[in-house]
Amino acid sequence: MAVLALVTAAPAALAATDPAVVRTTDGPVRGTVTGHYRQFQGIPYAAPPIGDRRWQPPAAVTPWTEVRDATKPGNACPQRTTEDIGNEDCLYLNVSTPATVGHRPRPVMVWLHGGGFLGGSGSEYVGNQLAERGDVVVVSINYRLGALGYLSLPNLSGGGTFGLQDQQAALRWARANARAFGGDPGNVTLFGESAGGLSVCAQLTSPTARDLFQKAIVQSGPCELKWRDSEFLPDVPAGSNWTPRADADKTGTALAVSLGCTGDTLACLRNASVSTLLDSQIGQPAYGTPVLPLHPAEAVGKGRIAKVPVITGITRDEHRGFTPFLSEPITATKYEQLLHTAYGDKAAQVLKEYPVSAYSSPTIAWAAVATDSIWARTQHDVVEQLVRQVPTFTYEFRDRTAPAPPPSIPDMGAYHGSELSYLFPGAMPVELNAAQRALGERMQRYWANFAHTGQPNGHGLPYWRANQSGDRTVHGLDIAPAGIGRVDSAAEHKLAFWNGLVSR
Repeated sequence: MAVLALVTAAPAALAATDPAVVRTTDGPVRGTVTGHYRQFQGIPYAAPPIGDRRWQPPAAVTPWTEVRDATKPGNACPQRTTEDIGNEDCLYLNVSTPATVGHRPRPVMVWLHGGGFLGGSGSEYVGNQLAERGDVVVVSINYRLGALGYLSLPNLSGGGTFGLQDQQAALRWARANARAFGGDPGNVTLFGESAGGLSVCAQLTSPTARDLFQKAIVQSGPCELKWRDSEFLPDVPAGSNWTPRADADKTGTALAVSLGCTGDTLACLRNASVSTLLDSQIGQPAYGTPVLPLHPAEAVGKGRIAKVPVITGITRDEHRGFTPFLSEPITATKYEQLLHTAYGDKAAQVLKEYPVSAYSSPTIAWAAVATDSIWARTQHDVVEQLVRQVPTFTYEFRDRTAPAPPPSIPDMGAYHGSELSYLFPGAMPVELNAAQRALGERMQRYWANFAHTGQPNGHGLPYWRANQSGDRTVHGLDIAPAGIGRVDSAAEHKLAFWNGLVSR
């Protein structure tokens, strides 16, 4: 027993003297240390969801005793880009901290990446600068995607929510290991963008996530995104990011039938290739489940949310970020056809409100309609519900000169995801100019202040007031000449028009 005690104590002693080594609850890890930050990558927070663990809740990691290398990312979860990438052994996370020892435990910020519940990884978002500048611990995670994260079948426990369960497992890991990295387990901020923002909203409403975080930041992920036929993209049918459990069961059963699965359907699907599962394009979290009893937007409306402070916002030109997915530019004739498909006999009203002549191209006119209809109106509705329940700070990222990675079209503006390079330099292959880097620094400080105190204000920053019921304005985040300050987003996104259109 004495020998065993020596063996298990050795890594702990090493961690106490070497800042590159931290002992987690599962075993010691060695990361990278510079004069500005410490970074630990590829730390497993759950067992590999492979074999019989495919479509099981995240399981505990097998502990280790030797110091584990944490100087490079773990596998991304399986996803399809121009080719199939990733590996099912993918439940890893990354931790960044300031290089210096803190005088008190630091806030922990857990980042959920975007990608439509079909793509992305935590390692794309390096938190070193945010950690140092904000004096916080930043954790970025992977979670199961596509059919591997959201497939459901009748009687499959946890069906439609495995990716959301992974996020909760990572939050439990962050709470259990915060002190080892100099963090405060009682001060965790959950933040994310796009599908990550939608995930934050889901966790706000999930009873199984209660007390796992104390603050939330929702970036470009209003709790209810839904669209009409050809409104999100041409020829894409009406849809939403959420699905009822009964519908998810039907979709999973249809997939099994298409693959010839009979008898033990689950066993058959567990033998299916990853590529075959990616073909299914399943990627919608299911509600009517223990993880999500209600549609997140309904839960917010009914007040069934964690009572924590919230920052929530969108970008000025959200839907321009989806124009690179168009098979060809939209012509004036095509624009009118799309409006007719989406809005039927109300298309003429939309065309009058958004004439092609008011925009640089018919494609940009179409994107403006989708931005206001799909994103901005929903954002205003959700904020109106949130402010009645929790402290709520709203923003709009408005730098229309934000650089866009290829492929892109002219006049991308403040497109979906354009703020990411400001918060996480290097998150996209773009270069920010000096004014944009200065805006990014201010945004990082706002986000970190919020993690520290539950409100974003601090020395040297333009004041950001909380929203109240009926507020039409948001905190605009822009470079000069507009700079940072309140803007009437309801007017700019024609909220009165859209509210009138849907009520007629």
